[in-house]
Amino acid sequence: MMIFLLVFCIFAWTDNLQAQTPFYQGKTIRLVAGTPAGTVYDIYARLVAQFISKHIPGAPNVIVQNMPGVASMVAANYIYSVAKPDGLTIGSIQPALYFDQLVGRKEVQFDWQKFTWIGNTTRSHHLLYMRSDTPYKAIEDIRKASAPPKCGAEGTASSAYYLPKLLEETIGAKFNIITGYNSGTDVDLAVERGEVQCRAFTIAAFFAREPFHTWRKKGFVHVIVQTGKKRGANLPEVPTIHELMDQHKTSDSARRLATVILAANEIGRPIIGTPAIPAERVKILREAFMKTVNDPELLDDAKKKRLDLDPVSGEDLESLGKELVAQPPEVIERMKKLLGT
Repeated sequence: MMIFLLVFCIFAWTDNLQAQTPFYQGKTIRLVAGTPAGTVYDIYARLVAQFISKHIPGAPNVIVQNMPGVASMVAANYIYSVAKPDGLTIGSIQPALYFDQLVGRKEVQFDWQKFTWIGNTTRSHHLLYMRSDTPYKAIEDIRKASAPPKCGAEGTASSAYYLPKLLEETIGAKFNIITGYNSGTDVDLAVERGEVQCRAFTIAAFFAREPFHTWRKKGFVHVIVQTGKKRGANLPEVPTIHELMDQHKTSDSARRLATVILAANEIGRPIIGTPAIPAERVKILREAFMKTVNDPELLDDAKKKRLDLDPVSGEDLESLGKELVAQPPEVIERMKKLLGT
């Protein structure tokens, strides 16, 4: 009898100890970054990876693995279809991949609304820059041009592709978009070489790093348009797409399309997880994320790196994700036209 009681006590003590040990203690979280190392998306992802561990019970190791390709679709497919749903694999992807799901691209292996949405470091408004040695000084020059300017892009889910196409759909400014670049950095190099003349991407990146600091000083490029509802403080002379739509009396159906497309700005620079992560771990990750983006050390580091922060919670991203994939057929058909499917 005494032996039985001793064994029972040992098992009870072991179970109690396991119950008190945080799940993440002694484990490693892998953050899969869907862009190449050194890009601004990657820098934001690494900023989170650097500080989030101390806000997770058990203080796990956090490592970053870059998995670029097709505007981060490679990473999104991996996180959704391959990674285990245990809360140990999270990722950073580009915000407009839901476009490819809505228009039914065969490469998509995910359901946007079923990702675990952990949080977003910042909303991302976009701009389109143009080489200054071209005849395209303003959006009206592009509308009237006999030969459209060439813009470079990674894939159809990158703003480098969809913003020029949206300008064509809403105000009639045509572009020749060259896709297939591995990263935005490759597009910028192509602009320097003269292969293409323009690129659309985030305002934050344009003011955060080289070569754009040097380009602005030398007047190598100028900005044609921006996507925010109000003009950004850094671009007070540049019209917004909303101003241009008002000026050109864009139709209601085209404006609805613009609303769906520009929702990617709200998704910004999201951190996601696999579907079906246990609810208690989702809660841990979401709470840790919000603490991280408000961490004084992170805020100081972000300031030094000239990175804007405007976080959105995982709960809000989850609601937006469900809303975006529930589009009526007419919007989807216009998206298919815009994205060339």
